[in-house]
Amino acid sequence: MRTISSRASIATVLVCGLVAAACGSGKSALDGDEDEPAPTTEITAPSTEAPVDSGDPPPGDTTPPTEPAPTPAPTTTVAPLADFPACPAAALDGADGPVEIVFWHGMTNELEDALVGLTGDYNERQDRVRVRLENQTSYESLIDKYIQSGQGSRPTLVQLPEYTLQSFAESGTIVPMQACVEAGDFDVGQLLPRTVEAYTFEGIQWAMPFNVSNPVLYFNRKMFEVAGLDPDDPPVSLEALRAASQALVDSGAASAGMVFDSGADSGGAWFLEQWFGRAGELYADNGNGRLAPATEVLFDNELGVELLTFVQQMVEDGIAVSVGDNPGGQDSFLKMADPETPGAMTIGTSAALGTVIAALGSGLVEGVGPDDIGVGPMPGPGDQPAAQVGGASLWLVADKGDAETAAAWDFVQFLVDAQSQSTWAAATGYAPVRADALELDPLATTYAEDARFRVPYDQLTAESENPAANGPVLGPQREVRDATAKAVAAIFGGADVATALAQAATDANALIRSYNDRN
Repeated sequence: MRTISSRASIATVLVCGLVAAACGSGKSALDGDEDEPAPTTEITAPSTEAPVDSGDPPPGDTTPPTEPAPTPAPTTTVAPLADFPACPAAALDGADGPVEIVFWHGMTNELEDALVGLTGDYNERQDRVRVRLENQTSYESLIDKYIQSGQGSRPTLVQLPEYTLQSFAESGTIVPMQACVEAGDFDVGQLLPRTVEAYTFEGIQWAMPFNVSNPVLYFNRKMFEVAGLDPDDPPVSLEALRAASQALVDSGAASAGMVFDSGADSGGAWFLEQWFGRAGELYADNGNGRLAPATEVLFDNELGVELLTFVQQMVEDGIAVSVGDNPGGQDSFLKMADPETPGAMTIGTSAALGTVIAALGSGLVEGVGPDDIGVGPMPGPGDQPAAQVGGASLWLVADKGDAETAAAWDFVQFLVDAQSQSTWAAATGYAPVRADALELDPLATTYAEDARFRVPYDQLTAESENPAANGPVLGPQREVRDATAKAVAAIFGGADVATALAQAATDANALIRSYNDRN
């Protein structure tokens, strides 16, 4: 193989159901009584996007060029902020008595405990707002309940995963977070740029990043030592991953060096989305769907075939194993704990770090304690760690009244302030969304004493002007991930890589066309 240059898991949910009832009407199925969306304005995209060479001269230039003239980059669709619900950021000042808001979330176990703790702190420190948490048990059940509810039955604030960006932004049921940012004079410069960019669509920041995660490498330090590998220097490149896997198997330290999976919320999506981003190549056209709505995916190319051939070859050579679609996100970790045929490494969400450490601390796996698990950057193309934003964000629901919206905005600001992010990241394994959180305890002490927790943060601070650094934005992104997961599963089963990838692209493009036609 040539050198390539540069979550808690979520079960299946059909995100295009957000707009399934909109055929012919242009309305979102989230609220059939909403007015039709406002028209958008087309402007020229930033010059940082590489132009597409069609051989045509630039618009307005009638002078015959002496050399082929580049075509301007794709246009960016910018939706005027004024055409969406406003944010009455100051309305809380005139409220009579405490304003109650409802926050739907999908956190469980240690993650829920941390959120309950933060919310309790907020409720105790002030008397203007009372937040009532309602756990929907998972993102998919939350989304399903939101779709089935009328606007009056929906919460004031909702937590949504990154793959819902386009569909919820176009639903007509949301107050853009940018409206509150501007009305409340909030300095988004305090936040990591990549986290803000992750939730920006058509020039508008729609949500506030909160529980930010990304894929990391989990590995058994004891097995590394047996294999003669340095547990403080885990593999970063794909080539190093293969070499480490071979050494782990050859030494007898593990039955499989690497544990892969094909889940739609893990390997089945990450091997293309994350690795294309790290290689600096677009996953979809129009700047990964961020300059303008995507019309097709681009992953069925030489890079895509090479990447998936790489993982297939590791399995066929007996130095890696696949655990399939990995429902619940547990099977890959359980394979690492298999007493008979264990694996030494797996790629999992950083959001699982707190849970993994707690489970090992309870003695769940005989002979493996919490200090025996190492965490490193997600291996990928090249040797520079980087990852796209995963996890979820905070969304303001429209038509809840000025006081409620203002109260929710106040709570959002609390959740992303430096102290809250320090407390949240230290308790969970999520990456803080701002750099100054690292200066405050408990996170300052956590990062100093346990470098494992810092890995996902460092992956988000890798600088890149390439639009591929931000994940793709697709209306039917969840279903597209199902298509790529199906292809990855087939490839692990021995299918021809190019054929499987081409079918996934065909299926993905049909989904995108159908979504765009309805919108």
